[in-house]
Amino acid sequence: MRVLLVGSGGREHALAWAISASPLLDKLFVAPGNPGTAALPRTVNLAVGVMHIERLVQVAQEEDIDLVVVGPEAPLVAGLADAMAAGGVRCFGPTAAAARLEGSKAFTKALCDEAGIPTALWERFEDRQAALEFVRRRGAPIVVKADGLAGGKGVVVASTDAEAEAAVLALMDDGPVVIEECLVGPEASLFALCDGVDAVLLGTARDHKRVGDGDRGPNTGGMGAVAPVPGLDGAALMDVFVRPTLAAMGARGTPFRGVLFAGLMLTEAGPRLIEYNVRFGDPECQALLPLLRSDLLPALVAACDGELGRYDLRWREGASAAVVLAAEGYPASPVGGSVIDGLEAAAAVPGALVFQAGTRVEGERLLAEGGRVLTIVGTGADAAAARAAAYAAVDRVRWPGGFCRRDIGR
Repeated sequence: MRVLLVGSGGREHALAWAISASPLLDKLFVAPGNPGTAALPRTVNLAVGVMHIERLVQVAQEEDIDLVVVGPEAPLVAGLADAMAAGGVRCFGPTAAAARLEGSKAFTKALCDEAGIPTALWERFEDRQAALEFVRRRGAPIVVKADGLAGGKGVVVASTDAEAEAAVLALMDDGPVVIEECLVGPEASLFALCDGVDAVLLGTARDHKRVGDGDRGPNTGGMGAVAPVPGLDGAALMDVFVRPTLAAMGARGTPFRGVLFAGLMLTEAGPRLIEYNVRFGDPECQALLPLLRSDLLPALVAACDGELGRYDLRWREGASAAVVLAAEGYPASPVGGSVIDGLEAAAAVPGALVFQAGTRVEGERLLAEGGRVLTIVGTGADAAAARAAAYAAVDRVRWPGGFCRRDIGR
């Protein structure tokens, strides 16, 4: 098979790593990819951006691509899967209509109410004054979210009324907001492979969003993740969240095919949906895929072809821990251009893997370019062993311009 993978981050490096190991693969193209994907066997990076939809379709046709796999959410919301279908190319990822599950918080909330999926009480606002009055009436703690895509950063959990009002004013510069009750409890993520009708569990993970140890500081795209979540029954949660969502989307005439990522809050009253994403998480993908024993590539094809009803995935025993190394100044103003060394030594740690994201090559040097630059993954017989492997590898990376949290999975 000839495969085109769209994206350039750590998630895409992990996907490329898994796909490149498939005996079914003939050649893998990654657009635009990163230095890590370029080093994989049977893999070639292409200088095409993820939002260059027409050019991506042309590339898929010119290269006789059998399957396109879309990593990030923005091109999906913009209709990349639709464009591929119109061009006669099979694409793993939802249509623009189905990608509204991530593209609009209000769309998902309305679907949850319709389908009886447990979630927080909510309201959507287009008018600033009405939103401010609602905040003052309900009071903090309260959650303010951008209704549309915000790169994982359009959420403010406000502990005071003043913080909530400031969030309303800031987020509404870019469009409507959803304001909802503040749920309390540990968070977890559920991942499912979907073919429009059937779904297969991909596993559970727990992300660490805050930039600093002890969950302090601003939200980020994710500073690390562990998988699986101890004690969480992913199979049971599929019946509460994923299957009712697939039924509701099918009834609307917009069947969902791809990865459905349910962000959950495990409250005292039971799990509640925080949000849906329509792709693998980052860094959750880096934590999940090293535990997959099955070949990923035929599973993606089965999802595209509506054949998951008779499909099964096998997983390795044990656990994984993914630690993100970010550039100094992240998430506000990451500093680029610093030199990174020691990745071979890090990858040599038993049970460790190194995935690149915000990197570039200059001559013989690997440089940081972006906010989240590397993801170091450790696997082991249990969570403690996985965490130990991850941090042993982190400690072999020589990068004075980077930092990480030291409490991932603790």
